[in-house]
Amino acid sequence: MSLVRRAGPGDAPEVLRLRQIMIDALPGGDATTHWHAPALPVLRERLAEPDGDFAAFVVDHPGRPGALAALVVGTVDYRIGKASSPLGRSGYVFSVATDPDARRRGYARACMAQLLDWFRERGAGQVLLTASAEAEPLYAALGFVHKPDPTMTLTL
Repeated sequence: MSLVRRAGPGDAPEVLRLRQIMIDALPGGDATTHWHAPALPVLRERLAEPDGDFAAFVVDHPGRPGALAALVVGTVDYRIGKASSPLGRSGYVFSVATDPDARRRGYARACMAQLLDWFRERGAGQVLLTASAEAEPLYAALGFVHKPDPTMTLTL
């Protein structure tokens, strides 16, 4: 039996905790947590939608009941189709985090495998993510490659 399960509304506080661990590790990460309180009810709602375009897969922490050891979160969105994705459905992975004391056990890889299956079930023709240097070997092993895409961002 797999250790990975789909996260539910009751997991929302732990999902936020692991997401903050990921944010803290990013270059220029913001360690403030004031956003957790307004984010929590929205996250609970999204985790309660079993057939929506948002999913989180988690592994329970083996040494801390009620805590999560690992997390991956993704969404499916629509972009006009193209040769590699005629239906225009794209998966986007935007949170991958493992509790520091649960690393190097294959939890993130197992969660990613479940998320990739979920994307396939929804007809996603491509999956996008931003990789940290530490996580890049995992994604490369799963088949991800660099794009020569000059991505830019604007915060509104």
